[in-house]
Amino acid sequence: MSKIFDSRDTEYKSPFGAAVCGATVRFAVRPGDENVTGVTLLLRREFAGTEQEVALSPGDDGRWQGVYTAPEEPELVWYAFRFSYPEGQRLYGLHGFDDQARWQLTVYDDSRPTPAWFGRGITYQIFPDRFCRTRGPDPAGMVGDRVVHQDWDDTPVWRPDTQGIIRNNDFFGGSLAGITSRLDYLQSMGVGTLYLCPIFESDSNHRYDTADYRRIDPMLGTEEDFRTLCREAGCRGIRVMLDGVFNHTGSNSRYFNAQGFYPELGAAQSRESQYYNWYSFHPWPEDYDAWWGIRTLPAVQESADSYRRFIIRDGDSVVRHWLRQGASGWRLDVADELPDDFIAEIRSAMDQEKPDSFLLGEVWEDGSNKIAYSQRRRYLLGSETHGLMNYPFRTAALDWLRGGDAAVFRDTMEVIREHYPRPAFYSALNILGTHDTPRILTLLGAEDVPDTKDGRAAYRLSPAQRQKGQARLRVGEMLLYCFPGSPTVYYGDEAGMEGFEDPLNRGTYPWGREDQELLAFFRQLGQLRRERLSMQEGDLTYLHARSGVLVLRRQLRDEITVAALNAGEDAAEVTIPWPRELAREALTFQQFYAPGGKLRLRLPPVSGMILI
Repeated sequence: MSKIFDSRDTEYKSPFGAAVCGATVRFAVRPGDENVTGVTLLLRREFAGTEQEVALSPGDDGRWQGVYTAPEEPELVWYAFRFSYPEGQRLYGLHGFDDQARWQLTVYDDSRPTPAWFGRGITYQIFPDRFCRTRGPDPAGMVGDRVVHQDWDDTPVWRPDTQGIIRNNDFFGGSLAGITSRLDYLQSMGVGTLYLCPIFESDSNHRYDTADYRRIDPMLGTEEDFRTLCREAGCRGIRVMLDGVFNHTGSNSRYFNAQGFYPELGAAQSRESQYYNWYSFHPWPEDYDAWWGIRTLPAVQESADSYRRFIIRDGDSVVRHWLRQGASGWRLDVADELPDDFIAEIRSAMDQEKPDSFLLGEVWEDGSNKIAYSQRRRYLLGSETHGLMNYPFRTAALDWLRGGDAAVFRDTMEVIREHYPRPAFYSALNILGTHDTPRILTLLGAEDVPDTKDGRAAYRLSPAQRQKGQARLRVGEMLLYCFPGSPTVYYGDEAGMEGFEDPLNRGTYPWGREDQELLAFFRQLGQLRRERLSMQEGDLTYLHARSGVLVLRRQLRDEITVAALNAGEDAAEVTIPWPRELAREALTFQQFYAPGGKLRLRLPPVSGMILI
């Protein structure tokens, strides 16, 4: 029985996926019922709040067809079909007849192009305190009550203090100069973008509680150190992206100044403070809005004119200043909690200051239709972020790698690909791990995970668990590097670092103790990604997705790259089309014959190939 409608098949909807403002979109349905007397395309515009109907016309091939012209302004259009019969009408929705759910058509403005460099390249995320130090730091005179580990190999402090508070005030002394000293190492991995967790002055080791947006944390170095890092990175083809934490500041900051560390009056000290209207007190000073109720993170009112001028609008605003010092992009922390127009202003300031700079948003779900604080968001419609962190990729990939069905991964990613504008899909930050998630090797190898943090802090993979985790990790990384978007490595994953949740996932990089075989594998993948344009820009086609086996093809003109991956515990055989007589495995250089345009592969358990 033929299908009635498939939103991902260009026989039924063309073009695939999102549409540019004003574009023509062709629809077709195949009722397969001679009693149908009419078919109507029903469309509802989310932001305009209007409804529209388009009558489809019958054709000789059994399809009813019609054309819809997308709105001239960005929109989310929700659509379904109404079938008419002599005896009445039925709605045909996303899940079949009489279903009220509708398909999504994203309509976006393409007049402000997305910088191509980000999605094509490899991103390396660094937690600056833990990557590399060049000397033992002295915290004297710095904001906060800092404690410095003398031993680089110590475990980060994870237990609460005697008052039951986790203070995150233990530092290891990683620095910008330390990162600069390792740029050749990063270049050897094929890195194109350095994504740095916050580097501005703060009293915590994670620095998401900003104390001064205009000053590099002195333990990390100086503004000149930052300029040097950007300059030296640029000489190696590497750009630097900063983490912008603009939804909240630290309570121990120049602006709130709850502890009185800074000389000028903060909002917690006086209603006469120039920063008072940045925050919402009820009443002042004891109670105030804070991010998720955490009192050390007072929430900022982004609508305050003085705050917007400081962060975005002024000639030397925070956003503009650090782009001038050498940054090439910003990642917006908790983008869900930033107003749409605030993000749009940041994008406009970046376009003016550095037209090829990139704006990335932290969103954990499908960002094309996200509702946050009862508002439908507009992250990807052309005026706000260029791309988003692809947590849906991580969730789906982990489920597959740990025994799930490859078809679920494919279907999850096809929803994202259908909903996102192509430039956004190809500019996603694809991840298997970040500073907010347990280490990927631990997740893929651990068994019988302790239910206490004491147990998880002491947990180390056994040799057998580590072997299993590494095999899965290799398969996952082959998928990551072959998928559209920027493959992202969380510092130390390439070296075999372990650890559960924060701060156990934020240990120091094990210089001199790396897993050399794993590191060599990452370098191979990095070189391959940099050399092959099909892996950077090529169209995506799934050739096989069933049980543990996932095969996908990337193609750009005549260049083809195929990732044939088996996450299952059993060997699998798969046959795929191949346009030439020979195929070469890019990592081992093994060659395979493909007689008659068919390539027959045997994939051992938990293994993969990249065929070129």
